[in-house]
Amino acid sequence: MTREEVKIGFIGFGNMGQAIADGFLYTHTLKPSQMCACAVNYEKLKKNTEKRGMKACRDSKETVEQSDIVVVAVKPWMTGAVLAPLKDLLAGKILWSVAAGVMFDDYEAMLAPGTHHISAIPSTPAAVGEGIYTCEKKHSLTEEEYALFHSLLSAIGIVAEVETQKVNIANTISGCGPAFASMFIEALGDAGVMYGLTRPQAYELAAGMIAGTGKLMLHQGKHPGQMKDDVCSPGGTTIRGVAALEKAGFRTAIIQAVEAAMKTYE
Repeated sequence: MTREEVKIGFIGFGNMGQAIADGFLYTHTLKPSQMCACAVNYEKLKKNTEKRGMKACRDSKETVEQSDIVVVAVKPWMTGAVLAPLKDLLAGKILWSVAAGVMFDDYEAMLAPGTHHISAIPSTPAAVGEGIYTCEKKHSLTEEEYALFHSLLSAIGIVAEVETQKVNIANTISGCGPAFASMFIEALGDAGVMYGLTRPQAYELAAGMIAGTGKLMLHQGKHPGQMKDDVCSPGGTTIRGVAALEKAGFRTAIIQAVEAAMKTYE
């Protein structure tokens, strides 16, 4: 099976499902006709699929029947109930879970023996081909299936393969990070407005800076501390700002935010 042939179906089409679909469309990795979805609210689903050129399915069984890769994009606590009536239909399919905190062994208990499944949790920038996919190393895909799966995900972001015990922290950094980064952008925007920039100008500068800094770091492979040092001239403006952030406990606040998010998995 190739990218041009594969059919993907989403069980649940909320923010995460839509972000993945948008990423495939944005990067021209898949055509709208290669994707379908189902959701509890059919009328809302139709609006969300029609504007993307996708097909809206009446239920999860129809979605599975029309798909080669089935994306479980529901709330983690719903996965068992959603998959229970689909066990037999999933034979010969690839089940892709984006449910945070639901791991390989959990799916082994939920699914029929021999079901091919993998967990890869995306971040919302997947919508523009810049997602991070926290992919659990432990899976039951064949080599050919995994090669296809990896090629699809790598076309719309970075595939970060991690051990099961590290999935939650990896997902917290990449999945919760966009919210933390957005708060930083908003704060920089407020400061810009305070000094006379329009809000759109301030947000564009701040967002572009975040995007560019991330790309530069990935491209050059530099330590973030070195990148910070590169901008800090002796007695200059940036080092004064860095000192103010340190005094305000910037690093501690970020670490504490991650600690708070991780308590969700306890």
